[in-house]
Amino acid sequence: MNILLIEDNKVMSKSLKYSLETNNYKVIAFETIKETKEYLATKPQIDLAILDINLPDGTGYELYEYTIKKSQIPTIFLTARDDENDIVKGLMIGAEDYLTKPFSTKELLARINKILLRAKKNTVIKAGDISFDIDKMIVLKGENQINLTSLEIKLLALLFNNINKVVNRNTILDKVWEWTGNDVDDHTITVYFQRIRNKLGSNIITTVKGIGYRIDE
Repeated sequence: MNILLIEDNKVMSKSLKYSLETNNYKVIAFETIKETKEYLATKPQIDLAILDINLPDGTGYELYEYTIKKSQIPTIFLTARDDENDIVKGLMIGAEDYLTKPFSTKELLARINKILLRAKKNTVIKAGDISFDIDKMIVLKGENQINLTSLEIKLLALLFNNINKVVNRNTILDKVWEWTGNDVDDHTITVYFQRIRNKLGSNIITTVKGIGYRIDE
């Protein structure tokens, strides 16, 4: 996935670029409207833009409305101003989301993931012979629906929502506690995923030893 980052604060730009690349995104970063326009004129493949409102040679609104929007690139606005009018303006002209600085990397990644999933023509994600309908929360093998418990579906959704990325065990443990109120251990997580694998009858779930689990497209 290619992310276009337009942020004139060098420290923040470097930090965001590092965080996104650590999560397997390719990041193309610029500091000005001029640089961004020149780059977009080459018609690159961009999946999402992260755009600061205040730039040295204009506003992010202008860049979005007259350039990025025409390229149909989903966009998240960034601003240091927690002003309701700014937020409304950004959303009214068509941006997908808006974040006020400071914000956590986790929050940004969650919003990016949600937007990219929404941007797909449908909400069905496929891995091997398994299809997961995110909207309906159903799992299919071919045309046959696989019966999973509510917890098993949520665990599988967690992996599909982070497809091509490792979901670490601590995240999974936290989620199970959030969903069930049960304080489970590593062994219990291993058992859960073994049951899911058995029901799927497929090897789409990869164990990353000592770290967690992943599903690849």
